[in-house]
Amino acid sequence: MSYKQIKWIILIVPALTLTVWEYTRHHIFLDHISMELGNWLSPLIELAVSITFLLKLFSMLEATQEELNRERSRQVALKEREKIARELHDGIAQSLFLMSVKMDQLEQGQQDGEQAERMKGLRKTVHQVNEYVRQAISNLRYPMYPDALPWMQFLERMVNDFSLETGIEASWDWQLSEERLSAKEKVELYASIREALLNVRKHAQAQKVWIQSKEHNDNSWSCIVEDDGVGTEGNPFRHQDRYGLKIMNERAVEMGWLLQIKREHGKTKVEIRKEVS
Repeated sequence: MSYKQIKWIILIVPALTLTVWEYTRHHIFLDHISMELGNWLSPLIELAVSITFLLKLFSMLEATQEELNRERSRQVALKEREKIARELHDGIAQSLFLMSVKMDQLEQGQQDGEQAERMKGLRKTVHQVNEYVRQAISNLRYPMYPDALPWMQFLERMVNDFSLETGIEASWDWQLSEERLSAKEKVELYASIREALLNVRKHAQAQKVWIQSKEHNDNSWSCIVEDDGVGTEGNPFRHQDRYGLKIMNERAVEMGWLLQIKREHGKTKVEIRKEVS
């Protein structure tokens, strides 16, 4: 029931109750109820009906108002996060990018071995700081508990922004119903997809990425993030600097999911599967 409908019912019920009582009183109970008693019964009947029906409507109205207030608070918080993310992107991220360009220019000059080594270390530091800033921007835009917007809307927005920011074409085929996932599963699956896309951004040198999910007949489901980048030979979890993959694996273990990362036909496939025993 909508907010407007509740308000109209609250306005109409007392008047309708009094009208029905007066009609009944004068056409049915006129010979049985005196005028004085009828006058006393009118407010009592109206009060009884109000207590019986209107209190529940008032509770519904209050709940609706609280939900509207929470939604306004979420929108305000989301806009503030977007503002901070935009300031980070326009300020620190762009400055780091310009610094990286200038370092490229310096590296083209003549340098001895010691200077080249220092420049390499400096470049690595700038690259790490740049990644930290980008991750902070991503966290601001897409918080770990994405309850400010519907979950599917958050996923689609993340994929679209990834494509716009990286220039990597993103194909989206999502068949997993949101109702099949618990609140915690939504949070963890969302974070895993984000980590997979971040890994594509940082390491894959890809031209295209595919995100898809499927529901299976045995009530299990799977989610795949696939890219046509360079990939990694062997066990991807053995790399010491791939903290994101390790966290993703720990997350899958905690949730009881199966996580596989494999290289097939020139593509890297990250698959998250929930199997029902």
